[in-house]
Amino acid sequence: MKRREFITLVAGAAAWPLAARAQQPAIPVIGYLNLGSPESDTPRLTGLRRGLNEAGYIEGRNFLIEYRWAGNQADRLPALAADLVQLRVAVIVAGGPPQALAAKAATTSIPIVFLVGVDPVQLGLVTSLNRPGGNLTGFNGFVGELGSKGLALLHDLVPSVATIGFLENPNNPLFAVTTRDVLAAAPALGLKVQILNAGTDREIDAAFASLVQARTGALLVGVDPFFNNRIQRLIELAAAHAIPTLYSFREFVVAGGLISYGVSLIESYRQVGLYTGRILKGEKPSDLPVQQMTKPELIINLKTARTLGIDVPPQLLALTDEVIE
Repeated sequence: MKRREFITLVAGAAAWPLAARAQQPAIPVIGYLNLGSPESDTPRLTGLRRGLNEAGYIEGRNFLIEYRWAGNQADRLPALAADLVQLRVAVIVAGGPPQALAAKAATTSIPIVFLVGVDPVQLGLVTSLNRPGGNLTGFNGFVGELGSKGLALLHDLVPSVATIGFLENPNNPLFAVTTRDVLAAAPALGLKVQILNAGTDREIDAAFASLVQARTGALLVGVDPFFNNRIQRLIELAAAHAIPTLYSFREFVVAGGLISYGVSLIESYRQVGLYTGRILKGEKPSDLPVQQMTKPELIINLKTARTLGIDVPPQLLALTDEVIE
C-alpha cells in the first residue's frame, strides 16, 4: 500500500466514531416553567422525575431538564417561556394557570403539559377535555372546589369556632375563584369568613396580627406557590398564636402543621411525568385527554392537635388518609 493511501485510510477510520456520534439523536430536553422557586418545588420535581422514570426516562442519562423559576413574579413568566422556546426544548411542563398561559402564548408547536386548578377549557388552554386540540394537554386539580371542602373539614375539627380566616394571595389568578367558593360555602355551615390577603412576608405577618385582633378562631390557607415557599413561617405563626390551621398540601403537616386537604403534589406531578414521557415517545398532546385529579388526601398531625388542645373527632379520623404522630 502506498504511503498516501495508508494515511487516507487511517484518517478515514479515525473520523468514523465522530461521524457516528454526530448521527446519534440528541438527548431530549424538557423545559420546566414554574412560578415559585427551587425550594417550593421539591415535591413537584420528585413526582415529575418519578413519572418520567416509570416512562423509561432517567434525568442526565436519556433526557435533561432546563429549569425556569419566576420567583413568585408572574410578569417574568412570558420571558422565561420565550427562553425555553428559543432553546427548542422537546416539551414544556407548566404547573399552574399563569405558567400554562405564558407557555401557550410563546409557542404553538412545542408540546405543553400543564397542571391547573380550574377548568382548562374556561382558561382557554384547550378546546375540550377529551380532545384538547393544539399543543397542550394536562391535568385539572380542582383547586377552587377544595376551598369549600377544606372549610367544612376545619369546621368539623373545631366546631365551636364561629369565624374562620381565609388566607389568599391576591396576585394568584385563582384568587377570585377560591374566595368565591369559600364565601359561598360558609353560610350553610353557620360560619363567618374573614378574608385575609397576603402576597408578601410583611402581609403574612399583618394577616396573623389581624386574626388575633379579631379573635378569629381558625385559619384556612389557600393554594399558592408563595405560601408553599413559606411553609415553616406559616407553621410558626400558627403555632405562636395557637390558631388551628388547615393547609392544602401534605408537606405543611409533615413540617408540623395541623391538618391538610388537597391533591398530592407528588402524585399529581407523577402523572404529569407520565404524560411527558408519552409525548417524548411520539404521542401528540391533542390525542391525550385532559385528566381530572379527583382524589384529594386528608392528613392530620395528632401531635400538633394535642399541643393545641384539640380532640380530633373519631368520624374525622375515619376519613383521614394519613395520621402523623
